[in-house]
Amino acid sequence: MSAMQAGAMKALTLRLQDELFAIEAESVREILDLVPITEVPNANPFVAGLINVRGRVVPLADLRVMFGMDRPPPDQDTRIVVIEIDIDGEPTVAGILADKVHDVTDIEAASIEQAPRVGMRWRPEFVRGIAKRNGGFIIIPNMGRIFETQGGRSTPLASEERSAS
Repeated sequence: MSAMQAGAMKALTLRLQDELFAIEAESVREILDLVPITEVPNANPFVAGLINVRGRVVPLADLRVMFGMDRPPPDQDTRIVVIEIDIDGEPTVAGILADKVHDVTDIEAASIEQAPRVGMRWRPEFVRGIAKRNGGFIIIPNMGRIFETQGGRSTPLASEERSAS
């Protein structure tokens, strides 16, 4: 099975509520226990806080907001997954909350299907695909699209502030 595992995606699986999600393992920088979160007043609920990661200020995103899920308070399984993604061509470090982090696994490309356009409880543009594994489903979010959508909403405001000064 050479060809650099061409038919598989190496993914970190994590749980948000009762759903299993997978993000590309190569985008993961580290996994942290819950750290103090600085709330940002009037911030979008998707990125309502900032965390300190080795002296660097990193936005903390909650994917449960984007997927319309309940947000119970953190417990002993809650983790922060620090990822690096491209937003508009810029490598950006962000933290995402996970109710529980499972493992790094290979997801066979053949088991990944396009997200159905109907019957989904999530916006299809935020889902890159759905993989089948052990009789269940793993949602593969489109992290770039999720973060670009959120960043795009705040960009006009930022440019207005700059021109006002």
